[in-house]
Amino acid sequence: MDPVRTASPTCQLAAACDDDAETRRDVLRWRKAQRAALITERQAIGVAARHAAEARILAGLADETGRIIAIYWPFKGEPDLRSWAAAQRSAGARIVLPVVVDKGQPLQFRLWLPEIRLERGVWDIPVPPVDAPVLHPDLIIAAVVGADPALYRLGYGGGYYDRTLAAERAAGHRARVVGVGFGCQALVTIFPLPHDVAMDRTLLA
Repeated sequence: MDPVRTASPTCQLAAACDDDAETRRDVLRWRKAQRAALITERQAIGVAARHAAEARILAGLADETGRIIAIYWPFKGEPDLRSWAAAQRSAGARIVLPVVVDKGQPLQFRLWLPEIRLERGVWDIPVPPVDAPVLHPDLIIAAVVGADPALYRLGYGGGYYDRTLAAERAAGHRARVVGVGFGCQALVTIFPLPHDVAMDRTLLA
């Protein structure tokens, strides 16, 4: 049985476990194992297959537009959407990148301009400098580690995107969220917990 694509005995968690704290621990352990397997599989995708999948993702994003668009700097084999972002910028959109400013806090979205030198952020991911304008996107393209049909996203475990989306919505900023990834990242469920925030669309190619 493939533990990435099919349900494990953890599928019966909600029904079998009466203790909410115990259920949460089981879900988090299951997610940790799935996360490691999915990242390994994603990084093992060959060059030709990766380019073909990225082309399908870019085609799937053709109808997605926004005035302020958040993307991400590709990390650990994530789809590379920088060419799409450049095209959106040429069409008049402003592009922002997510920045971890402090553990346990929402992300900032800082303006990304080609002429501005990026700095090294958390995990050495390039981010705009601290003096770059902070903007509120109306479209967020988020890389997923895994995603399920209910539009819940499995990320790296820090909770930053869920925390950010909740904070943005509480402040009246309702961005459309599109999760992108490869076909191998599809899950039956991520076993959503109360803090998880569903996306508006997933695009796994």
